[in-house]
Amino acid sequence: MAIEAKPAGKKMDALQKPLTPSAELAAIVGAAPLARGQVVSKVWDYIRTHNLQKPTDKRVIVADAKLKLVFGRDECTMFEMNKYLAQHLK
Repeated sequence: MAIEAKPAGKKMDALQKPLTPSAELAAIVGAAPLARGQVVSKVWDYIRTHNLQKPTDKRVIVADAKLKLVFGRDECTMFEMNKYLAQHLK
């Protein structure tokens, strides 16, 4: 299924607008501007690849050194994650 381009003059919504990640977040998702959805997807890929979910409660993300710079704490829930990611996107 092909993705159709938006008609000219139609505004892009906030979730599709490319944002530049901070240096801390760029260490995880790359330095290129990305939409919020892409950032969240790449962070989840990183979390799963590095096995950073608490085994007893998969909703809790245990931060490694890179994620600790983004979250500012040792762990957070998946519901809090977007709040911390938003602080690292411009």
